[in-house]
Order: sequence, then structure tokens, then C-alpha cells
Amino acid sequence: MGVGDISKRILIGQKLRSSQLGETLLPKRVALPVFASDALSSVAYAPDEIFIMLSLAGVSAYAFSWKIGIAVALVMLTVVASYRQNVHAYPSGGGDYEVATVNLGQTAGVTVAAALLVDYVLTVAVSVSSGVQNAGSAVPFIYDHPTPVACALVVLLAAMNLRGVRESGSLFAIPTYGFMFGVIGMAIYAAVRAASGNLPKVESAHLDIIPAHGYSGSIGTLAMIFLLAKAFSSGCAALTGVEAISNGVPAFQKPKSKNAATTLFLLGSIAVTMLLSIVVLARQMGLRYVDPNDPKALERLREANGHALSGDFVQHTVIAQISKAVFSNFPPGFYFLVAMTGIILILAANTAFNGFPVLGSILAKDGFMPRALGQRGDRLAYSNGILILAGFAAVLIIAFRAEPTRLIQLYIVGVFVSFNLSQLGMIRHWTRHLKTETNQAARRKMVRSRIINTFGLAMTAVVFVVVLLTKFLAGAWIAILAMFIFFAIMKGIRRHYDRIEEELAIGDSDQMLPTRVHAIVLVSKLHKPTMRALAYAKASRPNLLEAVYVEVDRPSTDKLLAEWDNAHIDIPLKVLYSPFREIIRPIVQYAIEIRESNPRGVVAVYIPEYVVGKWWEQLLHNQTALRLKGRLLFTPGVMVTSVPYQLRGSEVGKDRTDWELQRLRPGDVRRGRTK
Repeated sequence: MGVGDISKRILIGQKLRSSQLGETLLPKRVALPVFASDALSSVAYAPDEIFIMLSLAGVSAYAFSWKIGIAVALVMLTVVASYRQNVHAYPSGGGDYEVATVNLGQTAGVTVAAALLVDYVLTVAVSVSSGVQNAGSAVPFIYDHPTPVACALVVLLAAMNLRGVRESGSLFAIPTYGFMFGVIGMAIYAAVRAASGNLPKVESAHLDIIPAHGYSGSIGTLAMIFLLAKAFSSGCAALTGVEAISNGVPAFQKPKSKNAATTLFLLGSIAVTMLLSIVVLARQMGLRYVDPNDPKALERLREANGHALSGDFVQHTVIAQISKAVFSNFPPGFYFLVAMTGIILILAANTAFNGFPVLGSILAKDGFMPRALGQRGDRLAYSNGILILAGFAAVLIIAFRAEPTRLIQLYIVGVFVSFNLSQLGMIRHWTRHLKTETNQAARRKMVRSRIINTFGLAMTAVVFVVVLLTKFLAGAWIAILAMFIFFAIMKGIRRHYDRIEEELAIGDSDQMLPTRVHAIVLVSKLHKPTMRALAYAKASRPNLLEAVYVEVDRPSTDKLLAEWDNAHIDIPLKVLYSPFREIIRPIVQYAIEIRESNPRGVVAVYIPEYVVGKWWEQLLHNQTALRLKGRLLFTPGVMVTSVPYQLRGSEVGKDRTDWELQRLRPGDVRRGRTK
């Protein structure tokens, strides 16, 4: 085992057999943090986005915050109820992609897949950037270097997921449950303090917000509706990740569908409770919050007397301000929640690290993605998908400087595309089955499920229109463009595979033997690799066998011809003259001439190669054989065979040489050699 193999084993652990796949299945207690961490963690930044949008009209617009929170919660519960139908009807793990493909056709399925792939990449970028932003409130180094820290965290997450779903899920469960316990505990403690009349104000409660340009004074009804729509669409970021469970049903322990549906119910209940708790507490505790990454927005924050804030003012996140005030008489509670929030925001990307590779493997199986994405790694995880996701997310983080508010404008468009097509597909699914189902109990259940999906489609369609109208120019067009690019790439890959499959289909002529096999053994000098290649070529019994040498200087040619005659080799040696000292072109041209002289025949080219033991030794030898094989592979009717000869520098070569030295050859006894 080399140094690279040892490092790999330390990083991702020992290999797992294919038969151990069942050992990686997840119980509900582990599946919840694995697949729901994205949706649960979004309650840490979705309220921030709601208050940022409302702050454009000043503090008075905060009166709508709880109403927007209820609207977001209603949409989430509707989506959860709809996806509970999905996991029962399609438990194979295709999720929205499978639903759309089966019921709406291939184009709809690829559209959903493109939307989900883009959304998974954005999930990693947004979650990690939000986590870094929260951690930056407490650690100055992170605050000053958010981009490199975020990229390092993406690499760390990828490495952890390469170890396998179950192992990474068990590790991530603790902070996920810690975050849920912290937020719900904070809400209960705040309710107790409010009941006793002792609920404090947050640190920004004494500040005032000057309305942004265009929102000062008495704004019109249309402008207010548009503002509320923007706040609602930003708050709908809380819905991201809900679809991950339907894509990950195969990872659940049996009964898979039932466990997945239960996990969805737990996800919806917990996420809605936490979201509404934070929004209501922020309103009751006098929160003032603007875009922390916009210097002009920060200038709109003023002291109560109208004076500008000092230059060293730092605006903490919504959840940080609330927890600091609620736990003012219990600091460990504040530090615990802030720590869990930062960790869960980063680990929320784990949902995408589980969803993206699985979806990629399904697409690879259907021919819409490179087949490498369908292969499991040493730890039975889809390693190639994990690495590709990490790479795309790192590019986004660098491009947007790890700023969540800028990234979130690209967010949730893709997930609502999949929501809508999935619900439409489920409606068609139930309608199709109702035509053939005669059992009344089953029919009533199908009708109820269709009503749920119809209501879900109505809700998600409205939200999608709102999101598209309010976010398109703010950056959502980039996500839509990325979806079109993914769509075109996947369609192109499928066309390529279809064309290859059609071309490789066996015909009547493919079972006919070639009329003639003309074998040539390439010779550079007379040594052991050449002799081995000659022996191997002779053993294959071609119709015609000859050795071929390319002359680049006359003395070397004369020397080889003399050695050839002295060795009494019974195979003719043909010399190809190369006045310009080229090696590859004369050989390729000679092979083409042989092929053209007998179109139904085959030219078999044997290339002797000696194999060195160490990587740096490769640099000391030219790579003519490698380049020649590359040229000959594209020459019709030419078969290329490498005949390796391992030198003693390699372990295989050492064993072979020792064996050759010890064994008796024919004639050794006659010559007096017995060992």
C-alpha cells in the first residue's frame, strides 16, 4: 500500500464491500438530521431575509412580519403534506425527477433535474456562507476572511461525506438536535419571561431605520404589495431542502416509505414551530435589522435621536440578537445557541451532499449524466457526485464572496420549479390510477391524495410567480440561466449515449471473422521487451507477422540489422525510412497502407513497453508508445496491443526477474546448469 492509499484510508476510512450496503441505511433518528438539516437550518436565516426586505419601508413595515411568517409556514406545511404522498407513491429515490418523468415526460423530468442540481449547489453555498457569517460575529478572523474559510469548510464537508452517509449522519446528528433544542428552548424560556412581564428588548431595539429611497413617506398600495411579496419570497427560503427526503427514500431503513413520511412530518412540524417563534420574538422584542453586507443599508440605521452610528458598529444576526436578550440572565444558553446555529448552518449543506450525488447517480443510470456519477466509492457513497458538488459550490462562494444575501437572490427559484412539476405529476398519477381502481377505500384515499397535491400545486405556483417577479432582476436570472445550461448539457449527454448505443448494436456482419490478420511488432532496439513482444505476436498465429523499425539515423539501423541477423530471428524486419526523424507518422501511415490493401483484414500492432518502478523514472523516458497508441486507436481496422515488460525497479518486475534467474530453461542441464 502506497502513501496515497494510506492517506486515503485515513481520510475516508476502510473500504466497504457491496454486500455491506444494508449496514449504511438510516433509522429515523439519524435520517432527520441527515436529510432535514437544510430545511431546519433555514429558520436561522429566513427571518433575517424577511426583516431585511421589510426594513426598506422602515420600522413600520415590521408589523407585517408575523403575517408573512404565517404565510411561509402555510406553504411549508402544504409542501410537506404533498411530499408525503410522493414518498409513498415513488419510494425508489427518484423524487421529483421520477415523478415528473413518469407522469409528464422526459423533458419535464430533465427540467426538474436541472432545477434540483442548481438548487443543491446553491444550498451548499448559501448554508456555508450563512454559517460563516454567524461565526464571524464571534470570531474576528472569520469575519475578516469569510471566503477562504467557507471554501475550507466545503472541502471538510466533502471529506466527511466521502466516509459514507451513515457515518457522516451520525456525526451531524448532535449539532442538529442541539440547534432544535436551543431554538425551541429559547422560545419556551422567552414565553415564560413574557408571561412574567420580564421579556427584554434586543440590542438594536433603541435604533431607528430610515426608509430607503422610494419608500419614504406614504408609499402607494402597489409598492407596499410588491415589498411584501419580496419579503415573502425571501422568507420562502425556509422551504429549501424539503424535497431532499423524497430523493433519499432508499437510504431509510425498512419500511422505507413509512419512515420517510414520518421524517417529513417531523421536519414540517419542527421547522414551522421554530420559524414562527423567531419571527414573533423578533417583532415583540423590538428588532431593527438591515442588510449587513450593504454599506448603504447600514447607513439607514440611526440612533433614536437621529444621529449616525459609530464606525465600529457591528450588526449581529436576528437569532443572535434574540438569544442574547432572552438569555441575558443565563449566558451559557446564548453561547450554546449561537454555536449550534453556526454549526447547523454549515452542516445544512450536508442535505445537498446527500441529495446531489443520489440524483446524479439516477441521472447517470438514465443516460443524462456521465456514467462515473453512478459509481459508488470505497465507502459506498457516490464519491464523484460529492466532489463535483463541492467544486461547483466553491466556485459560487468565491464569485459572490461568501455573502448570503447576494447568494440567496439566486436561491429557491429552482426548488419551486421542481415543486410545481412534481405536484402536477402527482395529480396525473392519481388521475391515471383512479381510472382503473375499483376498490372504494383505495379510491377515497387516492382522491384525498389528489386534493392535497392539487392544493399544493396551487400554493407553489403562486409562490413561484411571486419569487420569479421579485427576484429575477436581483439575481434569479443567473439560476435560471444555469438551469438551461444544465438542461442542455444533460440532453446532449443523452444524445451522445443514444448515438453510441445505436452504433454499437450488433449486426449480421459483426459475427464474421476478418479475412486476414497482418501483425507488426514495433522495434526500437533488440532487447528483452522486443523478444517478448515477438514471442507473444507469434503465439497469436497471425496470417502474416513482421517486425517494423523506423530509421532516424543510418548507424543505428545498421547496428540493429547486424544484431537481428546474428540472433537468427526467423521474423522479417522491415525498415521504414523517416527523413524528418519522425517516429509516429511513418508507423501510422504504414498501418493505413496495409489496411487499405485489404479492407476486410485487420492490422494488429504489438508495442513492446518496459515498465519502470517509480513515478519519477517515467520522466527519464520518452512517451512515444503512449502517443503512438493514441494515434492508432483512431485508425480504422487497426488493433493495438501493449506488451509490458516490468523492470526490476517495480515489485512485480523484481519477483519476475528472481523467478527467471532461479528456474531452469531448456538446454540448461546440457550446459551444466542445474540451479
